[in-house]
Amino acid sequence: MNFDELDRQMRLYEQSIDQRILPDMYLVARLDGRSFSRLTKEICDFEAPFDARFRDMMVNTVKQLMDCGFRVVYGFTESDEISLLFHREENAFGRKVRKYNSILAGEASAAFSLQLGQAAAMDCRLVPLPNLERVKDYFLWRQEDAARNALNSHCYWLLRKEGLDARTATAELEGKSTAYKNELLFSRGINLDKLPLWQKRGVGVYWADVERKGYNPVARQEVTAVRRGLKVEYDLPRGVQYAQLVTALLA
Repeated sequence: MNFDELDRQMRLYEQSIDQRILPDMYLVARLDGRSFSRLTKEICDFEAPFDARFRDMMVNTVKQLMDCGFRVVYGFTESDEISLLFHREENAFGRKVRKYNSILAGEASAAFSLQLGQAAAMDCRLVPLPNLERVKDYFLWRQEDAARNALNSHCYWLLRKEGLDARTATAELEGKSTAYKNELLFSRGINLDKLPLWQKRGVGVYWADVERKGYNPVARQEVTAVRRGLKVEYDLPRGVQYAQLVTALLA
């Protein structure tokens, strides 16, 4: 058997489970850190429940993913996850699922590891969405997850810092209402409403005209130029305003 014949036959096996996202679907990729709870709390000793250093690493990873060859119009990160919204006409690699998953997971893992100074891994899944309403719902859902995560994390680590072990602190909060958890924090002097918005709503990244300062050697003076770049939003709106911000980026 010559090489061309062998190559043709073996590629049939390689491509046997290829899946493609239909061209009329909106496309979102969600990435999650693998074993990041242990990585951030035991190995790297980040501040609990939130650490600006970890947040900045995640934001930088989002920026890397938005500039790695795909047309990504919006990136969102909260906790150890990232969501990417692609341009409606993105058709790289024929929209093959395995290509998007492998490339994005590899880019994210590499970007985060380089910042951290040790190996860290992220996985990726694609989420095809049928219409603009579902795009809105998706990002509202992830932002609501950020809010719930912020409340639960602050409560959990409050109890841990008061001396409870992991199992007891988890059991103490299990099945408790949002009102109970808010009151628990308030009774210890923590007002959730006054915490930084990025903890409760996540961080958004999108392309925009950004002012950049430079120096004109001929005129010997500082100048300001407007360039297309990535804008990081730490104070995202919520609800209808947030949905409008996201979907406007697809226009």
